[in-house]
Amino acid sequence: MADINTGHPSEGAPINITTGQRIRAIVGASSGNLVEWFDFYVYSFCSLYFAHIFFPSDNPNTQLLQTAGIFAAGFLMRPIGGWLFGYIGDKHGRKTSMLISVCMMCFGSLVIACLPGYNAIGLWAPVLLLLARLFQGLSVGGEYGTSATYMSEVAAEGKKGFYASFQYVTLIGGQLMALLTVVVLQHILSDSELRAWGWRIPFALGAVLAVVALFLRRSLNETSDRATREHKDAGSLKGLWKHRRAFIMVLGFTAGGSLSFYTFTTYMQKYLVNTAGMETKTASGLMTAALFVFMLIQPVIGGLSDKIGRRSAMLIFGGLAAICTVPVLTLLQNVSSPVIAFALVMTSLIITSFYTSISGILKAEMFPPEVRAMGVGLSYAVANALFGGSAEYVALLLKGMGNETSFFWYVSAMGAVAFLVSLMLHRKGKGIRL
Repeated sequence: MADINTGHPSEGAPINITTGQRIRAIVGASSGNLVEWFDFYVYSFCSLYFAHIFFPSDNPNTQLLQTAGIFAAGFLMRPIGGWLFGYIGDKHGRKTSMLISVCMMCFGSLVIACLPGYNAIGLWAPVLLLLARLFQGLSVGGEYGTSATYMSEVAAEGKKGFYASFQYVTLIGGQLMALLTVVVLQHILSDSELRAWGWRIPFALGAVLAVVALFLRRSLNETSDRATREHKDAGSLKGLWKHRRAFIMVLGFTAGGSLSFYTFTTYMQKYLVNTAGMETKTASGLMTAALFVFMLIQPVIGGLSDKIGRRSAMLIFGGLAAICTVPVLTLLQNVSSPVIAFALVMTSLIITSFYTSISGILKAEMFPPEVRAMGVGLSYAVANALFGGSAEYVALLLKGMGNETSFFWYVSAMGAVAFLVSLMLHRKGKGIRL
């Protein structure tokens, strides 16, 4: 395993690689990241078609609520994944951690693709579905922290925001691929065929793509040096405790960022169908276009953060999310024009981009290299599990209680929390203001 990090241990800056090598490293890391998130998001986008397979019920909202509960349960494994893969990444190398995580995601997708339904194996069907999702949640929990760390370390100084933004390009790209796959299947197969067996195709495809990503990641160089991996605090909770204030801050702005992200991406399709009364195909097409634009603007805003600072970008996100979320979701309740709906969704996604484009690099800059993978991964996973993964479940639960507007204010309030936490960042956006 070749080390490319020969910088000072406290900085972890890779200095002995060319621009071409950096780009190849970003592409290699991103390929696995894209597949990981494709596999994870396929579940959300296909749930409209397989909910009845695992949860027989006369009420479609109850079925969606149950599948959303399992989607949220997958997030509960993320803190464990953040800790486990953070340890592996800090102690044994970023590359090793990323290889293991993509293998685990492949296995989880393959299980779901082949899993019999409730009518065939009874209660074992939802139980095994839950176990497969927990396995995938463990994998994704480890993927984020390690890939964010790797991409921040391989990026060039002065362009770290731009390079690191490609983590969310591939994260959104994975989500977009999942949605596009569903859209294509909607045009090829009938609704009854999708509900009977067609929904399994994306999961099988995800397992195959994971194998491809595994081979691409094998060619990656290691960004952590031997001194970092042999540091007495490397990958330890004791070492991370020394940076607990940074950890708590990441929890704060990740809570608001993740909640906003999942509200306007994975949940938005269901919101447009169940609340606005939009046709399923129309909602899928609208969200495909919105996610595509969302993906393209990540490097633009990531590059902007290199100019204005991470702190300024985070303050823009937190402030606008707190102010604009309630009006946007309220207007979307009764929207009839897909064009207006697209404009409203894009407004919130552009605001969210000021968080997503710099999410990984901002967190990585707040921790030293010996606990960076764990610091980024664990703090992100905890906040993401509590707020991001539960977004869809909370929204559907409040809707079922006839109090849907409370969810709007909840998302807005967490945006305000992100704003307040971001005030504690240094003006250059790196670390904490002491």
